[in-house]
Amino acid sequence: MSNSNTAAAAASHEHPSQFALLSQKRFAPFFWVQFLGAGNDNVFKFAFTVLVTYQLQVQWLPASMAGLVIGALFILPFLLFSATSGQLADKYPKEVLIRFIKNLEIGIMLLAGWGFVQQNVPMLLACVFLMGLHSTLFGPVKFAYLPQHLTERELTGGNGMVEMGTFVAILLGNVAGGLLIALPLVGPVYVGVVCVALALLGRVLAQALPVSPATDPALTINWNPFTETWRNLQLAHTNVVVFRSLLGISWMWFFGAVFLSQFPAFAREVLHGNEQVASLLLVVFSVGIGTGALLCEILSRRHVEIGLVPLGAIGMTVFAVDLYFASRGLPPAPATLTLGQFVGQLAHWRVLADLALLSLFAGIYSVPMYALIQMRSQPTHRARIIAANNILNALFMIASSVLAGALLGAGFSISELFLCIGLLNAVVAFYIFMLVPEYLLRFVAWMLTHVIYRFRVQGDAHIPTEGAAVLACNHVSFVDAVLLMAASPCFIR
Repeated sequence: MSNSNTAAAAASHEHPSQFALLSQKRFAPFFWVQFLGAGNDNVFKFAFTVLVTYQLQVQWLPASMAGLVIGALFILPFLLFSATSGQLADKYPKEVLIRFIKNLEIGIMLLAGWGFVQQNVPMLLACVFLMGLHSTLFGPVKFAYLPQHLTERELTGGNGMVEMGTFVAILLGNVAGGLLIALPLVGPVYVGVVCVALALLGRVLAQALPVSPATDPALTINWNPFTETWRNLQLAHTNVVVFRSLLGISWMWFFGAVFLSQFPAFAREVLHGNEQVASLLLVVFSVGIGTGALLCEILSRRHVEIGLVPLGAIGMTVFAVDLYFASRGLPPAPATLTLGQFVGQLAHWRVLADLALLSLFAGIYSVPMYALIQMRSQPTHRARIIAANNILNALFMIASSVLAGALLGAGFSISELFLCIGLLNAVVAFYIFMLVPEYLLRFVAWMLTHVIYRFRVQGDAHIPTEGAAVLACNHVSFVDAVLLMAASPCFIR
């Protein structure tokens, strides 16, 4: 175990919540580096999307296709280079690789700044692809870094902080990009300056990252992305629980991509609102995800509690279905509603509540699975497992676009699309939980010990998270087995 890990283990009980990690060198620089990177991605992408949609007339890139093309170019590197990025993250020290990635980001943003000033669309499209490459390289490093510096008791909270930070950064980046590019005459210049400044700040913070040794320095890099992608997927498949968790996370991306991609059309066609209403939906969704991610530590008692995953899946389905009924009962709107007019109608608050709770449960659903993958994966292969997850995420997001397009093309309304995805979520979740009964068993234990029984846990830090251990009860009771299952950080057979 590294020195930072040892120190963290000794102090794990001294920190009241995950927010205490923001004051520690082992976590704080990393958190702000990933926060700034996610924000920069979205400042750039959203500003560019607005530029080609509203301000420039590009014959070969119609406004209706701009968002799709930009999104596809950003996702493409995840399919092509995730396997390679996973190998690099296992072979080299994490802090060295992060600094290299931040140097790359500075170069990309300098090109993007020039592209904005010159309004050079091909150059900006190339930068979209390169920023996708930047995110592809950073992804495996990000999730492989956390288990090296956080204990088992801190993993859920740390992942919750990272997920919350990512979605807040995405939200702020979109807002900032939209506001800056809208400034008359100077908008593109300001966007370029801000993007370069964020990249430079990220690089400065990366210098404070602690030493994070390579987990497999003797690894020989396979530069063929196709054979290595297949090898990574096979590697992930060797651990059934980890692989099913990868599929579960990818399904969350599938689920979320359907909603995020339809917010503008949903706001316009179903809610009869303007662009500000569409932005409000994005804000509510992002805040919900972040809140759910932060709640995981409280609900799990600072353990990796996979019993929360079925709870999250149930909430996602319930509120997706209710969103369908809420959107069908809206009062007619004679004209496009402004933000003030929209929030002034009580019926719309049910829609916002459904969206907030849907995304909150999505955050509860995903964070424990990320933590489980980090804890259960072999340290020498951890980054490559995360890379396999990124590949699956990209494939599932593409599949979500195809399915959404097919259903809408078949005559389904956007509300009916949300209903179908909500019901499909129940089917997929049930299938995964039947394949991995550990999720359901932990869920039953968690529910019983939070709804029916009240108990206090002492000494659980002595229970190993890996390997064998014998836990004995001091009296005979059927309840004892359930209580032990709920209190133990590892699965009890």
